[in-house]
Amino acid sequence: MKDRYILSDFAEPIAVAIQDAKESHLDRFVGLEHYDSGEPVISRYSDTSLLGSSVKEFHKNDILIARRNVYLKRAGICFFDGLTSGDSIVLRIYNDCERRTGVPFDLAVKIIPFVVNSNSFWAYANKHADGMNSKRISKEKVLSYEFSLPSLMELKVLADKLWAAYEVKQSYLNMIDATNQMVKAKFAQILSANQIIVPLSEYVWLQEGPGVRKYQFCDSGIKLLNGKNINDGKIDLSTTDKYISESEAFGKYKHFLVDDGDILIASSGIQPESFSSKVGVIKQNQLPLCMNTSTIRFKVKDKELLDKDYFIYYLKSNWFIEQLTLSLTGSVQLNFGPTHLQKMILHLPETIEQQKKFSLFAKNAESSIAHLNDSIVAIDKVIRSLINENL
Repeated sequence: MKDRYILSDFAEPIAVAIQDAKESHLDRFVGLEHYDSGEPVISRYSDTSLLGSSVKEFHKNDILIARRNVYLKRAGICFFDGLTSGDSIVLRIYNDCERRTGVPFDLAVKIIPFVVNSNSFWAYANKHADGMNSKRISKEKVLSYEFSLPSLMELKVLADKLWAAYEVKQSYLNMIDATNQMVKAKFAQILSANQIIVPLSEYVWLQEGPGVRKYQFCDSGIKLLNGKNINDGKIDLSTTDKYISESEAFGKYKHFLVDDGDILIASSGIQPESFSSKVGVIKQNQLPLCMNTSTIRFKVKDKELLDKDYFIYYLKSNWFIEQLTLSLTGSVQLNFGPTHLQKMILHLPETIEQQKKFSLFAKNAESSIAHLNDSIVAIDKVIRSLINENL
C-alpha cells in the first residue's frame, strides 16, 4: 500500500538572495535556458561574469523548478553549488528527512527529482499556475503537491532502476558526443593535410524561393516549404499549413518546385549555433513541394568534382558557418540569401576519392548515432513508464 505525502514533507524552499554575483564565490549560473524539459538532472550552466541582476544561491543536491512557463516541464536536481535565476524555485531536501517521512535522506535525493518530473506533478502545476501566456507556479503551490510513494523496499528498487536507466542514457549521449567529435577531427585532418579552396558557386547551383506574398494560397494543393520545416537535419512537412494550387505551382512557379535529392537550408531567423540542424535533403515521398524565400536549395553541378554527401557535411561544419556568420551583419540571428552565398568559398580535399572516403566515414558515424538515439528514445520511455506508474 502506498503512503501519501506532500512535497513540503521532504523539502523546504531556499531563497538566499545575492545582489551582486561578482562578489559571490560561486561561478556557475543556472538560468531557465539551462533546464532540459523532462530531465531529472540539471547539468548545463554558464559562468556568472556577465550577470547584472540579483540571483539566488543553491547548493549541491538542491532541486530547481522553473516557475515560469510550467508547460515546458522544467525541473531537476543539481550536483554542484551555484547561482540561479529568480524564476527558479530552490528546494532543499531536509537533512532529517528520515525522521519526518521515514525515507532516508540519500533515498529522497534520488527519488524527489523524479517525483517533480512525473505527469501528475506537471498536470498539478499547470492547473494551479497563474497567468495566461506565461503561466507561473508559486512555491506555496509546489510545496502543497500531494503524491504517493511505494513501500521503502519498493522505493529503493525503483530508485535503483531509474538511476541505472538514466546513467545508461547518459553513457549513450556521451558516445554520441564522442562520435561527433571524432567526425569533426577527421574532417579537420583531411583538410589540414592537403586542401584546395574554390568558389562555392563554381561547384554548386543555388536558388532562393520567391517571397510568400507572391503566392495565392488555397486550402489544399501543393505544399509550400518554409525554413521552419527544416529541423534536426530533417524536413518535416507535418506542420505545413500553406498550399498553392497545382495550376500555379506547375505554371507560374514551376521553377521553384524542388526535386528529389535537393539540398535545402533555412535562410531566415536562425541562431548561428543551431545552423547545422537547418540543413536537410528532400526525399521523393515529400514531393511535389514548392519553396519560399526562407529556403535556399543547392544542386551539385558536377559529381566528379564534388561529392554530394561531402558537401552536405561541409554546410553543417564550422568551416562554412564561420564564413556565413562573418559575412552578415548582426550575430543574434542569421538571415541571408544567394548574394551572401555567392561570395563563399569551399574547402575540399585534393581528390574526389578523399571526399568520398570521408563521406563514407561520416555516414557510418551517422548510422551509429541514429542507433544510439533510438536506444535513448527507448530508455526515455522506460523511465517515463517507471515514473508515472509508481510516483
